[in-house]
Amino acid sequence: MSEKFKRLDLNLLRVFNTLMEEESVLQASRKLNLTQSAVSHSLARLRNLLEDEIFVRVGSRMRPTERALELAPIVRNSLYSLEVAIEAGSFDPATTRRTFTVAANDLTTMVLMPLILRSLKEQAPHIDLVIRPVTRIDLAEQIDLGKIDVAIGTFATTASRFRSEPLFSYDDVLITAAGVCAPMTLDQLQRMTLCVVSFGSGEEGEDGYLSERGLARRSDMFDKAALAKAYASLGQAPRVGLVLPHFLALPALLAVDGYAAIVPRQLGQFLKSSAQAEMHEMPFPTAVLDVSSLWHVGQNRDPAHTWLRQIIHAASANLREEGSKPLAGFRS
Repeated sequence: MSEKFKRLDLNLLRVFNTLMEEESVLQASRKLNLTQSAVSHSLARLRNLLEDEIFVRVGSRMRPTERALELAPIVRNSLYSLEVAIEAGSFDPATTRRTFTVAANDLTTMVLMPLILRSLKEQAPHIDLVIRPVTRIDLAEQIDLGKIDVAIGTFATTASRFRSEPLFSYDDVLITAAGVCAPMTLDQLQRMTLCVVSFGSGEEGEDGYLSERGLARRSDMFDKAALAKAYASLGQAPRVGLVLPHFLALPALLAVDGYAAIVPRQLGQFLKSSAQAEMHEMPFPTAVLDVSSLWHVGQNRDPAHTWLRQIIHAASANLREEGSKPLAGFRS
């Protein structure tokens, strides 16, 4: 055992891990129930032990150095393993008080979260959820740092440190203002202006996906390639007149005459059922994509985390079926 390791205090690692999460001495002190001076003293001891600044002040934030970024996942996973080992066998959803953080877009939140909340109410009344937007963040880093427990989305590739499980599949449908009931043909669609949802831009993504730290996630929420292929022989595809980063504004936007939107089937079914929009089959085939849950492999040892993933998967059962069954949870 090295001399440095002999001098290591477990509490210093807790301070380090919390500073990585909060990037603020004040916020870290509040989270740890310590004084700011105690956190600052621990930071000074860490700097002396590791012979590195570890954190440097940039504006109002404490930013990690390269050395800190290297250590962060090791420290986090080590603390997490200790916690799981100590708490092994003690998880009871009926009595456990805990907060999980889930990354999801507004579509997933709308069609899936009500069913998850019902399960929590029945089985785990003291477990809370925090929903973070899956858009415009470094998702892989957030999962690596333990700031996100589970992400829900469409992932093209994953690094070996991640695990995933399919939840449900979808293809594209078209929605228009309520009352527009006629079937949509290629010619009719060509004369309309499209609204589509994208979480990135052409400069940031490739083939409709954003890649970061070994994880690629879908950013274009419509089958752009299928649209181009369908209209290749006609010379001109429908104009994409609006690109926005979320789904919930679409029903209001479709009130403008001549606009339509391409959305995942489950959302189209929900909006039709709630009389917010009319759903049409696309006049050409689109890809069928999987929505999956994704988490860090280190979480596999945590019975509480395993239980959460089971709840998410069970809540997705109706979404894996055809027809309007996914909407049953919203009407009852």
